[in-house]
Amino acid sequence: MTQRILTAVIGNELDVVGARQRARQIAALCGFGVQEQVRIATAVSELARNVYNYAGTGKIHFAIDGSTAPQVLSIRIEDCGPGIAQLDRILAGQYESQTGMGLGILGARRLMDRFHIESRPGKGTDITLQKLFPRDAPLLTGPKIGALSGSLQALPSDITLSEVQQQNHELLATLAELKTRQDELLQLTRELEDTNRGVVALYAELDEQADHLRRADQMKSRFLSNMSHEFRTPLSSIRALAKLLIDRVDGELSGEQEKQVMFILQSAVGLNDLVNDLLDLAKIEAGKVDVHASAFNVADLFSALRGMLRPLLVSESLNLTFIDPDPSLEMHTDEGKLSQILRNFISNALKFTETGAIIVSATAQPAAGAIRFDVSDTGLGISTEDQQLIFEEFSQVENHLQRRVKGTGLGLPLCRNLATLLDGKVAVQSTPGVGSVFSVTLPVRHDARADGSPPHAGGAGDDQRIPVLLVEDNASIRLLYEKFLVDTEFRAVFARSIREAIEQWELERPAAVVLDIVLHGENAWHWLAELKNDTQRCQVPVIIATEIEDQRKGLALGADAYYLKPLLRPQLLSTLRTLVRMATQPGN
Repeated sequence: MTQRILTAVIGNELDVVGARQRARQIAALCGFGVQEQVRIATAVSELARNVYNYAGTGKIHFAIDGSTAPQVLSIRIEDCGPGIAQLDRILAGQYESQTGMGLGILGARRLMDRFHIESRPGKGTDITLQKLFPRDAPLLTGPKIGALSGSLQALPSDITLSEVQQQNHELLATLAELKTRQDELLQLTRELEDTNRGVVALYAELDEQADHLRRADQMKSRFLSNMSHEFRTPLSSIRALAKLLIDRVDGELSGEQEKQVMFILQSAVGLNDLVNDLLDLAKIEAGKVDVHASAFNVADLFSALRGMLRPLLVSESLNLTFIDPDPSLEMHTDEGKLSQILRNFISNALKFTETGAIIVSATAQPAAGAIRFDVSDTGLGISTEDQQLIFEEFSQVENHLQRRVKGTGLGLPLCRNLATLLDGKVAVQSTPGVGSVFSVTLPVRHDARADGSPPHAGGAGDDQRIPVLLVEDNASIRLLYEKFLVDTEFRAVFARSIREAIEQWELERPAAVVLDIVLHGENAWHWLAELKNDTQRCQVPVIIATEIEDQRKGLALGADAYYLKPLLRPQLLSTLRTLVRMATQPGN
């Protein structure tokens, strides 16, 4: 939405000075600071003088774009003069007329957030300048803009003298500020020199500590792995001998002897489970666990789990129910590791649920390209403050059932690590006295990567597809974009913030950008304006995909396309192909 403030006519020298004063007044009323007022007024003055010198007459239109904060001050300067013949060379900094026209245009472009110029020989020149409002500036609605227009002061009769006095004040203020900045810079330089010495010493100490931690971690993993293997042999012997005694291979046992041997066998089984969990955790931490992804049907997985776990259900007051999933629901991931996660969830539910029901279900999430598996129970429940504790190694929540059933405190941490290995995540929702729902969400198709790095976190490797920078902080939307670009000519390069976007740009220049506006509380309007005002980067097309309804402002700041979420795959691919093709055509 564009809301006009004022139109000024340029016809003589006094009009050029008046345009400068009007620009300063409007900038002040819009909430810009003194330095920004001077920049805006100077840019308008330079271009207004060009209009007078080369076209004779023209107009300046002041308006406000956008209905959400921060808004955009738009200034359009038009004339019907002869046009600018050497415009491309001027914008490239390769040409300067004897009257200095090139310097005026380049200077105005540097002073504003966005600068767009069109000039045709014999048909005049049209220039648009735009400046984002300060972050703390108030939102200006229609009535406020009307009041702003009405509050513009009449220009003084001696406009030239008034402007000279104003420029003297601005010059004095600028000189004073430069002196202050110079003093601050000298002080900061001294502080940085002192800090740098401390940082160098700190880095040396951190490197030493990091080396100690790496060695300690390697020793821990080696210890766990070696001890786990060493424990297995005697445990297997204890279990085998206990089974022989219980089976009466060497003669009868008394009732008390049988009871004692059963205790030995149960302890050996429990210790064996602990050893297995420790070994699995050690392998995952050491990066020695391979993911064997294969296609399988979720209904078949549930059928196997049902047959495997029903013998553990020994109470008639407790029901274990598997809700049959859609027969067509299929996945391509490590079935064994998914089964291990669900077995752990169900075993925990059986241990800590005395009566009621345990329900296992699977829900497809097409938008995220994932499936969520839930194991709900009517057991003891877990308080909010303990829900993160249970995913830490060897941590257990005290309850009265622990006297009857013992756990190692490793099952849930193992589930979390296995889910992470499969590019998924685990979660829990629980209410004490009501029950719990443990869930694991995994991609329908596991993207196997030998190094275990996150998708497209670094360089392209051998992938020669066209890089597209996707600036998005929502994990599910990032996964969606990744799925959209699979088997296309485009390769996803992700960033979760403006800082990461700048870092990724340094690593490899993208052919296009898909930009969300709100990122972890910060907005990307200023980065968009900076991007489009940079001569080295302005040709890269930017597609905005956001939940903010302010298309006018986005296009005014230079966005090449603007969509409200959710962005569909055909929309994204069609827009990318069109804009990338246009950007690579000669002359662009």
